[in-house]
Amino acid sequence: MNLKSLLTIASLSFASASFAQDSTSTPLQISGSVDTYFKYDFAKTGNIGTSFATDHNSVSLGMIDLALKKTTGKASFVGELSFGPRGQYETIPNGPDGNSFHIQNLYVNYAFTDKFSMTAGYMGTFVGYEVISPVANFNYSSSYLFYNGPFQNAGIKGTYAFSDKASLMVGLFNDWNTYSASNGVSAIGAQLMVAPVTGWSAYLNFLNGADALGAYGTVFDLTTGYQVTEAFKLGLNAATYSVKNDGGGYSGVALYPQYAFTPSVALGLRGEYFTYKGAGTAPDANVTSVTLSGNIKAGGLTFIPEVRFDNDKDFTQGFVKSNGLATKSAAQFSLAAVYAF
Repeated sequence: MNLKSLLTIASLSFASASFAQDSTSTPLQISGSVDTYFKYDFAKTGNIGTSFATDHNSVSLGMIDLALKKTTGKASFVGELSFGPRGQYETIPNGPDGNSFHIQNLYVNYAFTDKFSMTAGYMGTFVGYEVISPVANFNYSSSYLFYNGPFQNAGIKGTYAFSDKASLMVGLFNDWNTYSASNGVSAIGAQLMVAPVTGWSAYLNFLNGADALGAYGTVFDLTTGYQVTEAFKLGLNAATYSVKNDGGGYSGVALYPQYAFTPSVALGLRGEYFTYKGAGTAPDANVTSVTLSGNIKAGGLTFIPEVRFDNDKDFTQGFVKSNGLATKSAAQFSLAAVYAF
């Protein structure tokens, strides 16, 4: 059976299930966030080029994020738009039309049973530990794993919950990070979720296909978090990406220990080791990064003071000193304010 037939069957399944929809409906839910930041690079230039907090010595915009959600019977939808650099050209390349907004999520879902549901549309990726929205991240700047991985996937997926401790998602997707596919529906992805004990969950992710630039490869990703005690949480993200044609890609691991001194004050560390795989005969390049962040909450507002130190022993990231000479290391301080509603 070819791919077009599979998609046709999936579409008919959505239509044929509509008779079972009941009249229960939830109110329209509106949520989102607003964020802004100040960053100072100790070399007096914007050295660290991962997503977010890229401007040096500036009070700058993050984004305003607006999300809508509604459920009627077994059907639901999510629509989420962002305005500002964090949600647009700091995560997704700006299109030739110069649009001033970005669609974060736009999808519909139908729950056929309590255990099985299908989702179709444009969705935040299931790969990785960090996300675009600052509300869901402890650190304000992003990891190299996030910066180099997929951000969003357009396609159709089905999720089956074996129990509250295990579920499996399988989907067909377009090229990563694009609204529509230039290469057709070319990617397949899957996610196995397990939650063996209370407070511990792990996600094993797989994605095979092309990115927005046409590079074809495979991502294997592990994302896990464990609430060790009421105050202490430990997270881990490990991933590897291999490009089929030239052997390039990346691999890395990031550890996220976080400790909450009170419900309003917490401190977290992100330690990351990241490798750019050399394409062809090119050598690998390795980067290490240590980020220390605080989360200070007051109602819906979270202040995130952050200090970050990166080391690039192979001089691949273009770090420079204040005199313009190349250097292996870079350091920065930032203070972000994130309001969630």
